[in-house]
Amino acid sequence: MRLRDRDNHLAWSEFLEIYEPVIYRLARRRYLQDADAREIVQEVLLRVAAAIDRFDPTASGSFRGWLSQTTRRVVVDRFRRIGDTALPVGGQLDLLAGVVDGAENPFEVEFDLEHRRQLFRCAAEHLQRELSATSWAAFWRTAVQGHPAQVVASQLGISEGAVYVARCRVLKRIREFVQQREAE
Repeated sequence: MRLRDRDNHLAWSEFLEIYEPVIYRLARRRYLQDADAREIVQEVLLRVAAAIDRFDPTASGSFRGWLSQTTRRVVVDRFRRIGDTALPVGGQLDLLAGVVDGAENPFEVEFDLEHRRQLFRCAAEHLQRELSATSWAAFWRTAVQGHPAQVVASQLGISEGAVYVARCRVLKRIREFVQQREAE
């Protein structure tokens, strides 16, 4: 709803930080070239800007669902425009199968997963700047890279308990960041 205020630069900046990479990666997974994927992003952003005043969550469902469908429509339109030229093996029908509606919409599921990944990336980027290098390394090496806490503790020169505490605190802050963004 904050996007309806065209002068709310913070809302638009947060929207772009999260959703621009999501839309781009989904387009690239459909075998579109970089330039085509960037055009998809621009087209989706233009459609959002033009329609955000009319978005009604009671009629359209969640914002993320609405954005996912908008993205899917733009991708389908792109495939219709380019026809069979320069498509990978399998042709246009195989690619369109991944973006058309069905009983279970794989595009929307993929969009939601990519959205969650992007929220994690944003949270990690923001939190890494706020935390000590040791706390961040303890979290990253154990939670993301999967190294044992004992090994990480030895490498960082801290106790194994300190590694677990740092990991828990960072995970809590990441969850809070994600929950705050999803609530907005």
